[in-house]
Order: sequence, then structure tokens, then C-alpha cells
Amino acid sequence: MTTDLNRRAFFGRTGLSLGSVAFAALGAGRKTERWPGVVRPLHHTAKVKRVIYLYMSGGPSHLETFDANKPELVKLDGQLMPTSYTQGQSIAQLQNQKLACLRPQFPFKKFGQSGTEMTTLFPHLAKHIDDLAVIRSMHTDAINHDPANTLMNTGTTISGRPSMGSWIQYGLGSEAEDLPGFVVLSSHAGRSPQPISVRMWHTGFLPSQFQGIQLRSTGDPVMYVRRPGGVDVARQRDVVDAVQALNDLQEPLTRDPEIATRIAQYEMAFKMQSSVPDLMDLTNEPAEALDLYGCKPGDGSFASNCLLARRLAERGVRFIQLYHRGWDHHNGLVDYMQNHCCPSVDRAIAGLLTDLKRKGMFEDTLIVWGGEFGRTPMAQRNKGAVGRDHHMKGFNLWLAGGGIKGGVTHGTTDPLGYNAEENRTHVNDLHATLLHLLGIDHEKLTYRFQGRDFRLTDVHGKLIKPVLA
Repeated sequence: MTTDLNRRAFFGRTGLSLGSVAFAALGAGRKTERWPGVVRPLHHTAKVKRVIYLYMSGGPSHLETFDANKPELVKLDGQLMPTSYTQGQSIAQLQNQKLACLRPQFPFKKFGQSGTEMTTLFPHLAKHIDDLAVIRSMHTDAINHDPANTLMNTGTTISGRPSMGSWIQYGLGSEAEDLPGFVVLSSHAGRSPQPISVRMWHTGFLPSQFQGIQLRSTGDPVMYVRRPGGVDVARQRDVVDAVQALNDLQEPLTRDPEIATRIAQYEMAFKMQSSVPDLMDLTNEPAEALDLYGCKPGDGSFASNCLLARRLAERGVRFIQLYHRGWDHHNGLVDYMQNHCCPSVDRAIAGLLTDLKRKGMFEDTLIVWGGEFGRTPMAQRNKGAVGRDHHMKGFNLWLAGGGIKGGVTHGTTDPLGYNAEENRTHVNDLHATLLHLLGIDHEKLTYRFQGRDFRLTDVHGKLIKPVLA
């Protein structure tokens, strides 16, 4: 059998980047080994080994969470928003409506030795405020959920680009032997769950080995991962080996990276049949650990997912993303924030931070909290209940863990919480900083596709240096 490329295969593959060629070569030579990453050696010393991204899907209001109290907004409560702020600006669903100011709906207090101001809705998390670096000057480019989620996850509003987890997998690989290196979990509490899409953790034009894998908190953790009835381990091993042998014959003819991916993924799926059920079984966790997070085995809650995130991190998973849906508060803002959304995450996140510390993992884990955008300082009245509309001009998120200077705030919004004002920070800056902490220069991690070198931060991004330890 010849290994020469036929003409169609040649023209189909000549656009491969060096990274793709390296990937194909690795697949041909060592088919079941872990992908080691293309950033070898690291561009600089890494501060963390992994990322746990707590994604509050729907857009939590910065004015009820981590922005500083806004006396000027309180003073203007119920009055018309000054037109100097809103004239000619994009407003999602408040077009041609009365734009009345709405004061923060909950008290803000100073917590910790740092005296950082935050809402009183997170009493457990407030005890960890000196570990957090709160960024109050985030802004984004998209005012509706889908493009804003796409931007926050892929660095651009253009669909089809690789997600940040996929970029990290491609660059660094994973330390996990029998689990994917990029895992997604989801939960819901509060208002109607904002849809999330596989596109948010998709591999885009990168080889599909770097796709995020969603684990379900209830039922079968992964669809079709269980063995069919009557098929034992030995018989399935025989089938997998036979399929791998056929792939081995095909790969040299086409040099298709996706065949190398397929070989690796068959092997990973086989390993996951044993590793995933054990991972997802929280009944072997001590009662004290369950109480720390505030969860029960199999309840599918955000709290359980936080405990699973710690277990995934222990097993070497590189990027763990927890989507918690229900933060889209066009109405019922007070009820949903006070009785649903904040209580469902407060104790769990505090438990995660505590657990990571006592297991010696806090120093080499980056924890990120935030959504796709914030909410307007103007009120939205919907079905008689007050809420806030989508807002992209200014919002908050926070970072904690390795390489982060705790107990600091970075940037501000203006006195009414409308525009990011001091030290404006874009989504691309967040991505550049995230990669930096992992030992990657965001300008050097690229992949050639359709004649252009792409990267997570596209042509933008600068480090958020004041929050770095």
C-alpha cells in the first residue's frame, strides 16, 4: 500500500499550519498518547495549571453585585436618565421607552481587610473578598445574548471560531489520563433559563479533539457512553482496537488531522466509560464536603457542579466551565436575585474556594466569575415587575487564585453605572490575561486557517496588569 498523497488529498491539505502538521504527525506515530500542546516550552513561567470559569449566563447586574455603591444613581432614582448618557446609544429592548433611573436594589457594604464594597446578597462569598480581584470596568461589543456569549467565549462575535477552552487545550494539552481536558457543566436557578449553545465550547477550525465535552449532572453523564447490554470490557476493547486499526490504514493516505483526532477520541471514550461514572458519583464524598458546598448527590445543582469542578481539577482537567443560567432579569429583579440566583451560587462558590485552599490547589488554579454583559442603570418594566435590560457599556467580573492580587478592584464605571470609565477593560484583555497566567503569550498562540493566522484575542488584547500578583 502506498503512502503517497493522491492529488485531491494534496490540494486539500497544503493549507495546514505547522501546528496541524505536528498534530497529524503525532497521531500517526503515538496514537493513544495525550496531546502535549504546541506551546513547548511555555512562553514564560505559568502561575496556574488550570482554569475554573463560573459563567453566570444571562448577564448578572453589576449594580446589584460587585460595582461600588452609586450615590448619584440613588439620588436620581425614578427620574429620567440624562440624555447625555443614552442619546444615540444601543439599548436592547428599551427603544422609544421612558428611560428612568433605577437605584441599586440591595445595600452595599465594605468587607474584609481590603474594605472592598460589594452587595450583601453574597454573605458566604463576602468572607473571601480579600482573595478576589474585582474588575469593575468591563465592556463588550454585543448587546444581545448569543453574540455576547460568542464573544466572551471565543474572542469575537463571529460564529465558528474556537472557544477559549479549545485554544487552551490546543496550546497546553491536559494532565488528565482518562478524562477530556475541557469539560462543561450546566445548571439553572431563577428566571427562564437563557439558552446556551455547543458553539460556546466548540473547537471551531481547530482539530475536533479540543472540543469541550459537556457532562450532564443528572442521568447519563455523557450520552451513549455506557456499554450496550451484553457487551463486556474485553469485547468492546476488541471492537475499539479493530476500528483503530482501520483508522491507522487510512491516516497515511490522507494525512487528515481528523483521523488522528478520531483515533485519540475513540480511546478517550473507552477510558471515560470507567472514569466518568466514578467522577460523577458524589456519594463517596464525606458529609462535611457536601455541607461545605450545600449540595446533595445527584441534585444537578450549581453547588454539585462546583464540587465536581474540584474533582475534575484534581484529575488533571485543564479548563472547567460551569454555566449557571437564569440571570436574564428583565423583570422580577429583586425576587430572582434575592431568592434564587444569588443563594444558589453564594455558598457553593465560597465552598469551592475553601476546598481548593485546603487541598493546596488554590495557588495553581485560576477562578473566574462573570457573565456575558451587565444590566442597565435604567428600569425595565415587564409584566408589572421591575428589571433591567441588557447592557454592554460597563459591567463587573472577578478573578481569584494563582497569580491574582486579592483584595483589589480595577477600574470603575461612571457615577450612574452606565459606561466603563477608568481603566476600561475589554473581553480580549481578559483572554490575554487568562492565557498569560497559564504561561502563554496571547500574541504567539496562533493557528493558520484559510490563509490567515488566527488567535483567541484576534488583533486586540492587553494584560490587566494591576490585578496580577
